[in-house]
Amino acid sequence: MKYDVIVIGGGPSGLMAAIGAAEQKAKVLLIDKGDKLGRKLAISGGGRCNVTNKLPIDEIIKHIPGNGRFLYSAFSLFSNEDIITFFEKLGVRLKEEDHGRMFPVTDKAQSVVDALLQRLKHLKVDIKTNSPVQTVHYEDGRVKSVEMKNGETYETNSVVVAVGGKSVPHTGSTGDGYAWAKKAGHTITELFPTEVPVTSAAPFIKEKTLQGLSLRNVALSVLNPKGKAIITHKMDMIFTHFGVSGPAVLRCSQFVVKALKKWNLKEITMSIDAIPDKKEETLFQEINKQLKEEPKKSIKNLLKGILPERYLLFLLEQSDIDPGAQGATISNEKIKSFTKNCKQFQFNVNGTLSLDKAFVTGGGVSVKEIEPKTMASKLMEGLYFCGEILDIHGYTGGYNITSALVTGRLAGINAAL
Repeated sequence: MKYDVIVIGGGPSGLMAAIGAAEQKAKVLLIDKGDKLGRKLAISGGGRCNVTNKLPIDEIIKHIPGNGRFLYSAFSLFSNEDIITFFEKLGVRLKEEDHGRMFPVTDKAQSVVDALLQRLKHLKVDIKTNSPVQTVHYEDGRVKSVEMKNGETYETNSVVVAVGGKSVPHTGSTGDGYAWAKKAGHTITELFPTEVPVTSAAPFIKEKTLQGLSLRNVALSVLNPKGKAIITHKMDMIFTHFGVSGPAVLRCSQFVVKALKKWNLKEITMSIDAIPDKKEETLFQEINKQLKEEPKKSIKNLLKGILPERYLLFLLEQSDIDPGAQGATISNEKIKSFTKNCKQFQFNVNGTLSLDKAFVTGGGVSVKEIEPKTMASKLMEGLYFCGEILDIHGYTGGYNITSALVTGRLAGINAAL
């Protein structure tokens, strides 16, 4: 049987591509190796599905540090505002939360998935689940057919590869598409985990001193070998039994990976500023003033409330201060050391959890070989790529899904045309 367009992969970009192609009146087949479509979408945003982000385009691109600039042309054709309109037309009302994040009013990711599936049904897209693809065949510089693992072959004019990267493999993203891209002559840039917890062998981590402790709104930095910040993110974080995690850490993770590689190091330093809204000198003066006003009070009680208690006791210990000691008995040097630890507590990290534990895959099909307005391969006629298989990666907060939906839409429409 011959199809105008075959879309491989039923994640956000694949669903969007199949809809885009079918709206152009193309005969479309959507193939997924899993038993149901939209599995990654259904668990995204903690099961609530952070559909997109409402920030201005320039801001969104800043939040996609991995080749976000490549998406400028795509956004000029189908933007985050268009995504919102698209879903509202499908009956999925969205609401805005902190940092521009857009969620369905129902707070259920499944309502987003169901709306997309309804649309596919309405457009009469043929769907095959539990159908792993063996390979894509090319002939005379163009796409010819898709061969299934069970031996069946489907002829087609265009193939959209939307199989994701290698992160969250239980949803079906196991990196199948890289081989088909390579076969067409594409470069696959080195894959690495991003948006992933960071590991550390620091003694306090190994001894689980702070395990389970969350710090709110801290400024977390990754430092280069000279001690200068490569990147800083001001968000929450949490200490774990293997290292650190939480939003600030996930955002810093790709910079940890890149720094270790760039300088060929076993470890790199991270720094926590637990009181980012105060300058170090101001904090030092404030603490000194308190010590003078209540010299007999224990330092632990004097400083109560400036930091979570466990972290306060930990930093006092790091500064060689007995928490029970009276304020008046503590030297200026030790107070200076404590203040410095509040503002820049440094510890070494040695990497991240593996790619299969990451939320997002860094690396993929090189965007230099992709037409930015159509998502078409520059090397093989009739071949299109969208979503996470491309070397595009953003922070969590709706940016990766936005990229997937936008590239999927363009790939589908252009594959049909």
